[in-house]
Amino acid sequence: MSATQVLDLASIPVIDADTHVIEPYDLWTSRVSTKKWGDRVPYIRRDENLGIDLWVAGDKILGAGAAAAQAGWKDAPPHHPPSLDVVDPSLWRAQDRLALMDRYGIYAQILYPNVAGFGAGRFADVGDPELALALIQAYNDFLTDWSSADPQRLIPIMATPFWDIDVAIVEMHRCAAMGHRGIIMSQGPEYFGSPGLADPHWDRLWAAAQDMELSVNFHIGGGDMSGVGLLPPSAGTAANWASFPVTFFVSNAKTVAALIGGGVCHRFPRLKFVSVESGVGWLTFALEALDWMWGECAVTKEHPEYDLLPTEYFKRQIYGCFWFEHGPGLDAALATIGPDNILYETDFPHPTSMSPGPASEALAPKDFIAQKLGYLGPEVLQKVLHDNAANVYHLR
Repeated sequence: MSATQVLDLASIPVIDADTHVIEPYDLWTSRVSTKKWGDRVPYIRRDENLGIDLWVAGDKILGAGAAAAQAGWKDAPPHHPPSLDVVDPSLWRAQDRLALMDRYGIYAQILYPNVAGFGAGRFADVGDPELALALIQAYNDFLTDWSSADPQRLIPIMATPFWDIDVAIVEMHRCAAMGHRGIIMSQGPEYFGSPGLADPHWDRLWAAAQDMELSVNFHIGGGDMSGVGLLPPSAGTAANWASFPVTFFVSNAKTVAALIGGGVCHRFPRLKFVSVESGVGWLTFALEALDWMWGECAVTKEHPEYDLLPTEYFKRQIYGCFWFEHGPGLDAALATIGPDNILYETDFPHPTSMSPGPASEALAPKDFIAQKLGYLGPEVLQKVLHDNAANVYHLR
């Protein structure tokens, strides 16, 4: 890398397109009436037998309180911190997060949930529409407050009560007014009892998002999470945890196929979709396969209104995020779909994230960019590290 490239790279304000705030223990109990709904409001309970804190709502265990707080932890997954008091405060406290971003060479972060589910669908089945909305609104309000530490650098993406489109659209307007730059949408709404993404049922939601210029973000794991038990116990815990996430990464191929094949992209040409935490290397094959089958199945005879090939629809309005990829997979994506539809992320602070620590071989983001991505050159990096995300989320 030349001295000029180093200078240019240092000047790029990197936008991290996928990070998570570890929810503080009082997020819901401080914002939703426990007098009205009792222990159905998510709260933390200590499991003395396991020695960990658990998120609980009614008779359901939602997960471990610090399961996603992996960055910098001393043990590899599936081992995780027992509680938040033993992790770096940057995982859950805004001012500490900003300081860590400075150390990592990150200007801005796009923020996603954990407890509500990666597609915000975990509250879809609480059995009370009023409570479900209250829980979603409490999270959205929390994220608004959390991001207020620096609204230019901490970018909230709202959780969506997609199970009721009328309610969802009202909440979209409310959150957009508070500064949220996009919506989270489950890539498997049928898993929660709603129609699939290609169904015209969703057209009013897409139209509202397009009119409000809110991106629609499909985070992996936002639907069916059954892949967690991919391997038998005899394969070993580490091998299982190394294997099942891959099935989540590529599951967004179904999302891309549904959006394009179902005509969603055609009907809403100004709407931007983001495939979050899915990687980009697989996009080359998926789009080539879609283009091939488009012709083999004579799609345009059935739908003469479709005026673009799948790859062209993708280039117009869909984006993919990568973090650890470099070399052949990333190069293939750049060669086939170009540098205008690819975003950089770190997945901080999850087990798969670009977060160095005692149990992780990952480089800090600024070091990964310098050591692994510098060959792409300043012009491509400017787009991938900043410009594309700035365009999607309306940032400077």
